[in-house]
Amino acid sequence: MMKDLPKERLDMFCYQCSQTVAGNGCFMKGMCGKEPTVARLQDNLIFTIKGIAAYNYQANKLFARDEEVDEFVTKGMYTTLTNVNFDTNDLVQLGLDAGEASVKVMRLLKNAHIEAYGEPTPVEVNVGAQEGPAIIVTGHDLKALEELLKQCEGTGVNVYTHGEMLPAHGYPGLRKYSSLKGQLGGPWFDQKETFSKYNAVILATSNCVLLPKDDYKDRIYTSGVAKLPGVSQINDYDFAPLINQAKELGSLEAEELKTFTTGFGVSTILSLADKIKELVEGGKIKRFFLVGGCDAPMKTNNYYREFVKNLPEDTVVLTLACGKYKFNDLDLGDIEGVPRLIDMGQCNDAIAAVDVALALCDLFECELNDLPLTIVLSWMEQKAAAVLWALFYLGKKDMLIGPILPAWANDDIVKVLVDTYNLTPISDDPKEDIARIMGQ
Repeated sequence: MMKDLPKERLDMFCYQCSQTVAGNGCFMKGMCGKEPTVARLQDNLIFTIKGIAAYNYQANKLFARDEEVDEFVTKGMYTTLTNVNFDTNDLVQLGLDAGEASVKVMRLLKNAHIEAYGEPTPVEVNVGAQEGPAIIVTGHDLKALEELLKQCEGTGVNVYTHGEMLPAHGYPGLRKYSSLKGQLGGPWFDQKETFSKYNAVILATSNCVLLPKDDYKDRIYTSGVAKLPGVSQINDYDFAPLINQAKELGSLEAEELKTFTTGFGVSTILSLADKIKELVEGGKIKRFFLVGGCDAPMKTNNYYREFVKNLPEDTVVLTLACGKYKFNDLDLGDIEGVPRLIDMGQCNDAIAAVDVALALCDLFECELNDLPLTIVLSWMEQKAAAVLWALFYLGKKDMLIGPILPAWANDDIVKVLVDTYNLTPISDDPKEDIARIMGQ
């Protein structure tokens, strides 16, 4: 039983076969001979493949496929079976192979989104309720959002985004619908508060859904992979039940609106390339920071807000995923027309940030690690593992990660990541980290 396990951090935990200690699980070394570092690297591979699968699923919904990604997912999962691979070095290489697959699948999904909805362009999104019956959409599935928007046109029902759906407003092919009104709430973990606050219908389209509170359980629906016990599942994009219930619930009360800015696609940023080069060479832009990843309700995640707030005015912040909600309400201004806060989209849009970085390398004729770019990641779940290993595959060094290190990374794994990539945990003081990065 778990109560019999040691109180200190487990070296490993594996219960995938009949050989486990007392039939419960191995937590120091596998009965098969598996060492803790091997077990943890296998866990890391599984987590990373889960992230790849999330992006691959969304791409497949838009009829985009990559045989090499599919082949890797099959091979990678097979590798984690009992008595298949005990080779630490090979499992590290498989992590990098997973990073390569992550790059491919993120680019696959990004291209599918652009082909379907156009390349994102900057837009100010109204945050807050407007008069009219409402449906709130959370998750990541832009295809489901598009089908809902089509069906809501002319019905008087307003559609609002939540969480990772905010970047949908940047796509011309989605914001053309008059039913897309704005955003309600912020990151994934505020959904219970947000969904209770607004008497609206809710559509959960992917991961990041929480078990609903009783006060809105009768007005939440799921689609795609998302499912909740006792909650209606929508199939074949037939959203008539949501639209009808939204009308029955009646109008929301209008609120005072604020705005978030999102939708910075690669082309938009690179249209400023000459200006960026001029500002960097003139010393007016000293450094770029990519601050993003998964947000979480822990107080330690407030580090990222304080980090961005205290950055020098001659720096530019790129952001993506729900980690942006820690600071995307801040007005950082601009540097001679170049915005200091640039929201590039969902977690899968990390590939867009990579493409911008590689384009800047060409602009300044330098290698990726010579670019004045620091990546500061917030880690939460499996898709973040896919993005992290994508960055390792690309060879990016000197990244910061927090608020805690991934639990699958034991001392041996951390040593490899530190020695090879200088991966550094964030400190307790963002000002100290900034001063160190800026060489102050």
